[in-house]
Amino acid sequence: MSTDSTIMLRRNFKHTLRNPTAVFNAILFPVVIMLMFVGVLGGAFNVGVHYIDYATPGLIVLAICYGLSATATAVNSDMTKGIINRFKVMDVSRGAVLTGHVVTTILTNLIAIAAGIGMAFALGFRPSASFPDWLGAIGVIVVTSFAASWLTVALGLAAKTPESAGLATVPLILLPFLSSAIVPAAKMGPGVRQFAEYQPFTPIIETLRGLLTGHPSAGHAIAALAWCAGIALVGYLWALATFRRRA
Repeated sequence: MSTDSTIMLRRNFKHTLRNPTAVFNAILFPVVIMLMFVGVLGGAFNVGVHYIDYATPGLIVLAICYGLSATATAVNSDMTKGIINRFKVMDVSRGAVLTGHVVTTILTNLIAIAAGIGMAFALGFRPSASFPDWLGAIGVIVVTSFAASWLTVALGLAAKTPESAGLATVPLILLPFLSSAIVPAAKMGPGVRQFAEYQPFTPIIETLRGLLTGHPSAGHAIAALAWCAGIALVGYLWALATFRRRA
């Protein structure tokens, strides 16, 4: 099982690196978005603190979401183009096929986030987080990426074509924009504000924001972990059921 997972991880990672569009969406586009929001639009937002300090946690979550389309497309391509059947003939573990996509997505996200945080420091980001706070932030990032990856794998397996698989992830990519990532939810209009306050990405972003500023919130952290656990469980069970049915 571990050998099969390593092989699948190496295969998926090589495929990602050979796809310039996937590399741009997953790694470079979050940096471009950070430059746009902080460098171009940042002065228009009054959030009570230096805008780069406020925006960086939200842009970290945006970076997690930008690479999901490539994962869904890759999973669906494996399913619809007969790759899965070839793996079955080769006696490759079914679990390794799905786990390989999840781990590849997490690693790609970590690279994208590292690039984004590096750009944030270049733009003046100065977090006051302690070493334990940084460890907590990394843990939240990994857990969020893990949950989003399993849901994305499930969406990719459920779609009929690679094109529809990519489109299926659009709500996940857009959802952080309707959270507290860019501006506080309290500054939004009625309806949108309530949606932003109770959707899954807002407590995740607020947890990261609290950790990076050195003022973690237990309430936000509990809500964030609960959302991630629920999303991961739904994605895993859905992916497993769809994979068994279609493979």
